[in-house]
Order: sequence, then C-alpha cells, then structure tokens
Amino acid sequence: MPEIIISGSEGRIEGRYQPGEQKGAPVALVLHPHPLYGGTMNNKIVYHLYHIFAQNGFSVLRFNFRGVGKSQGKYDDGIGELTDAATALDWLQLQNPDAPTCWIAGFSFGAWIALQLLMRRPEIEGFVAVSPPANLYDFSFLSPCPAAGLITQGDRDDVVSEELVAKLTERLGAQRGGRVEYKKIAGADHYYRGVEADLSAVAGNYIAQRITDFTQKRKIRPDRKRRQLPRD
Repeated sequence: MPEIIISGSEGRIEGRYQPGEQKGAPVALVLHPHPLYGGTMNNKIVYHLYHIFAQNGFSVLRFNFRGVGKSQGKYDDGIGELTDAATALDWLQLQNPDAPTCWIAGFSFGAWIALQLLMRRPEIEGFVAVSPPANLYDFSFLSPCPAAGLITQGDRDDVVSEELVAKLTERLGAQRGGRVEYKKIAGADHYYRGVEADLSAVAGNYIAQRITDFTQKRKIRPDRKRRQLPRD
C-alpha cells in the first residue's frame, strides 16, 4: 500500500495506491467524505471500499482532496475537489494503460463528487455510491445515469435522508437502461458504525458479481471464431 504523490492543480495530492496482482487489472478510484467535517482517505468506509476493490483484483487508488493531510490547497466547494478526482483518475489510468474497465466509488460527499466524475468520463463503467447526500446536494445531473452501479444507505442515518436516497435510486432506475441497485443497510447510521461488515459484504458481492459477468462477456471461445471462417 505505497504512498504516492500526484501533481495537481494546487500542488501535490497525497494518495495510497495498491496495484493489481495481474497484468491488465481493472482500476478503481475511491473518494472520501467532506473535507471540512473530518473526511480523509483513511476514513473507515473509504478504507473498506479500497480493500474490497483490491481483493477483487483491481488496481485501486484513494487520495486526500486538496487541503487534507499532505494534499496542498484548500477546500473549494466541490469544484476543485472534482478537479482533484479527475487528476487522480488520469494518474491511475496512466499507471494502468491496459485496464479493461474503470470504476469509481465514494462515501457521502465523495459519492457526490464520484457521480459527477462519472458523467464526465465515459470510460467509467461501474460505481459504488455509499450514502450519497441527496438531501444536501443536487443530483439532477444524473440524466441519464451512464453506467451501472450500487447505491447503499443506512436506515438510521441522521445526516442523509434514506427516503430521498431511495427516491434518487428509483428515479435512476426508471431511466432508459437504468441499472442501478439499491441496498438499505439495517441498523446503519451515517458512518455504518457496528455494521461495517454488512456494508463490506453488500459492496463486495456486487463488485465480485459485476467483474465475473464482465470477464465472461469478454471471453470469445476459439471454436466459435473458427465456425465464423468460410469453409473451403
């Protein structure tokens, strides 16, 4: 889990990077919660997501937004943080030019930034949004949502409204080609205290199944290719 430094628009961006064990591993970027309320790349939920992706064979990166930890700059109301995320994704893709697929994940404020980046980067094919703050930020930019993903929410969250997150997911699912799954985590507050394992299981199972399906779709049987050749 080596520490890395990325050159960003405000100076250095501090991160942690775990390369995949296999050549041509998929890539994932994980974003942390609000910088002004203690959010860092070492947040427990971010840490769990980071390791879930690593366990599923991804090359995965988490980093501190500007003004957090060793990252330079100061909080920029989400605008600069979106730039930081785009810069981090550029770095991740540069390290993994043969990655077959790209994912993004985020927790709370990080989920809001992650979904904005999803709309700007067509190479992102999957996402995990943990407790996206639907009562605090506008998510109307997801029209339509361009990739399949998972949204989770705790039913005892007193920061983010479970009802509004459920409505957001329902709206995304109703769009043409809607492929967004919603999982409500019983007993979970905003920080999933005491039920981190439940969140990890839900996210891990979703990621594992998606990667299995993706791998199977990419396989082309040699005998099928031979049957397509003209006969003498």
